[in-house]
Amino acid sequence: MQKTVAIGSLTLKNRVFLAPMAGITNLPMRLMARDCGASLTFTEMVSVNGLTREGQKSFDLLHTTPEDRPIGMQLFGDDPQMLAEAARLVEGYGELIDINMGCPVRKVVGTGAGSALLKDPLKVAQIVKAVRKATTLPFTIKIRTGWVCSDHVFLEIGRIAQEEGCDAVTLHPRSRAQMFEGHADWSKIAELKAALTIPVIGSGDLFTAKDVVDMLTETGCDAVMIARGAMGNPWIFRESLALLSGEEPLAATAADRYQVARKHFELFTELEGERVALMEMRKHLSWYCKGLPGAAQFRAAVNRIEHCSALVEAMDSFFHG
Repeated sequence: MQKTVAIGSLTLKNRVFLAPMAGITNLPMRLMARDCGASLTFTEMVSVNGLTREGQKSFDLLHTTPEDRPIGMQLFGDDPQMLAEAARLVEGYGELIDINMGCPVRKVVGTGAGSALLKDPLKVAQIVKAVRKATTLPFTIKIRTGWVCSDHVFLEIGRIAQEEGCDAVTLHPRSRAQMFEGHADWSKIAELKAALTIPVIGSGDLFTAKDVVDMLTETGCDAVMIARGAMGNPWIFRESLALLSGEEPLAATAADRYQVARKHFELFTELEGERVALMEMRKHLSWYCKGLPGAAQFRAAVNRIEHCSALVEAMDSFFHG
C-alpha cells in the first residue's frame, strides 16, 4: 500500500505528512518528523497581514533547511487579494502553498479567517481563484466539514476548490463547533474523495500507525496528514510506513524516546538558542514521556527547571532511571 502521491507538479515519496500546527511545527519538530519518514511537512500558520506588511517575524516562520524539503507553507487570512499577494511573496520559500480554512480557534475565526470562511463559499471561490492566478506552485486548502455539526458544506467547498484550480484538498472531518472534541467522522473524507478528481488528504484522530492505515483503507484518500498524533511521537511516521509496507512496526522504547528527545533539544539549542530550547522542550518533553512510569512527576519537575543543564540531567535521570 505504500506509494507516491502527486499534488500538482509535486510528487511526494510517500503518503504520510506532518500537519501544520501553530506553535508546534517549527523547524526542529519538522526535522524530527523527517528523520522518521514524513514526506511533506508544513510551516506553522503564517498570517498574510504579517507577510504583506513586511513583518520579519512572519517571514521567520518560513525558515527551513535543505533537509526539510519539500515543504508546504500554510497561510491564513480572509482577503482574496492579500492572500494572493502573500502567495507571491512566499513563492521562493517552499514547494507548496496551503490556505487554512479549518482552524477553529477564536483568535483566527474572529478575523474572518480559518473555519469562518466555511460560512462564505463565494469568498472561498474568490480566494482560490486569486491565489491560483498569483502562483504556479502546487496549491491546496485545508477545511473542516462546516461551521456547525449539521452543516456539511465541505462538499460544496471541495468542488469550488477543484473548479477554481486547487491541486488538493485536506479535510479534517469535524465541524468548527466540535473544535477537537468527539470523533472525526472519516466517512466524510470518503464522501469528499468520491466527489472530487483532485487528491484528497485525510486528517483527524490519527494517533497510531494502525489509524493511518485504517484511514487510507476506509476512505480511499490519497494521503494522510498527522497532527496531534505526532506530538512527542515522531515514530508514528516510521511505524505507519512500515505497516503500509506489510512489515510489523517496532514500537519506540524508553531509550528511543531519550535519544530523540535529546536530539530535539539539541536542534532547538542550535537553531533557536538555549532559552528558547528550554521553554519549548518543556512542552515537548511532556509529550515524549507520555505513558511512562513517573511521567506526571517528570512533567511537573521539568516545568520548574530554569537552566538547560538541569533539563538534561532531568532527562537523563527519567529516561534512564
